[in-house]
Amino acid sequence: MKKLLVFLTVLATFSVSLFADENKVYRLKLASSYESTMPILGSLSDELKKLVETMSNGRLQIRVDTPTKHKAPFAIYDMVKNGQYDLGYTASYYYKGKDSTNMLFTTTPFGMTTDEQRAWWHFGGGKELSEKFYSKQNLKEFHILNSGMQMGGWFRKEINSVEDLKGLKIRIPGFGGEVMSRLGAAINTIPIGELYMSLEMGTIDAVEWVSPSFDMSLGFSKIANYYYTGWQEPASENQVVVNLDVWNKLPKDLQAILQAALAEVSSRGQDKVFYENAVIWDEMKEKYPNVQVKSFPPEVMAALKKATNEILEEEAAKNPMFKEVLESQRAFLKKARAWTMISDFAYLENTNIK
Repeated sequence: MKKLLVFLTVLATFSVSLFADENKVYRLKLASSYESTMPILGSLSDELKKLVETMSNGRLQIRVDTPTKHKAPFAIYDMVKNGQYDLGYTASYYYKGKDSTNMLFTTTPFGMTTDEQRAWWHFGGGKELSEKFYSKQNLKEFHILNSGMQMGGWFRKEINSVEDLKGLKIRIPGFGGEVMSRLGAAINTIPIGELYMSLEMGTIDAVEWVSPSFDMSLGFSKIANYYYTGWQEPASENQVVVNLDVWNKLPKDLQAILQAALAEVSSRGQDKVFYENAVIWDEMKEKYPNVQVKSFPPEVMAALKKATNEILEEEAAKNPMFKEVLESQRAFLKKARAWTMISDFAYLENTNIK
């Protein structure tokens, strides 16, 4: 009888504990690099918050702080790593100065397309390399939006030769900025909210942002008539990083909910970018008749690609982790690009889709 009572007491205690855990509310703080008013990018953290809270029936709640609140849009990794925030929404190439490997998890000039990059990350060893790299920073990385092929930027003057890049004042982030700098351009890191005024006042001669769905509402077309096609960000991945200690303390079901919500937001966001790009492009000639769409001359593209490869090799020579990730990407790209060319590219070329 005594043993039965002890057993029933233990069982009751366990049941109460289990019930309490099932009803415990986990509250996380997320810092974003983007203001909520920014097209597409600004809405994703709130979409993630709502979806997570709905899926978890309120057990997992997220507070979103934008740069207006935390004042540090490009210090997200440090704030999450050090525990000031639990999650961060940003793009890894903003942190190239801390470790050049970061930029490989966003995109590189002349690199993989969105399909190629996502396939590499999920099935070609990218996820494992991400975990190896970010765990050393007390972070766990997830995708939240791949904005796809980006345009080459808005220019006040036409670019006809490599000489035209020398002395050009341009806002362009990440590796693309380093490549432009090597060809003589003056790179400016103006905050996003000040780009239009800087372009209008002549502080910069050109600005690279994203693509029509992001760019047109910012008004660049009113000042810079030349809109160039891209080379610098063929598959720009934005991430949500989670403090690794916080992640490990979350129950498994809440981990799964957060992952599933991120995947859903990422998929919808990518589709939205494509849709809005298509709609805006269809209206381009009518609504923005002053805009002249250009591609950089072959001479300029060759110089940009040469500088890109030189910098990649230099980084690989001094950073073993960078080299490991780069070699993994290159090995997969060699296989993936052959399929891209014989599938999507051949279809478009042979059927003359317009």
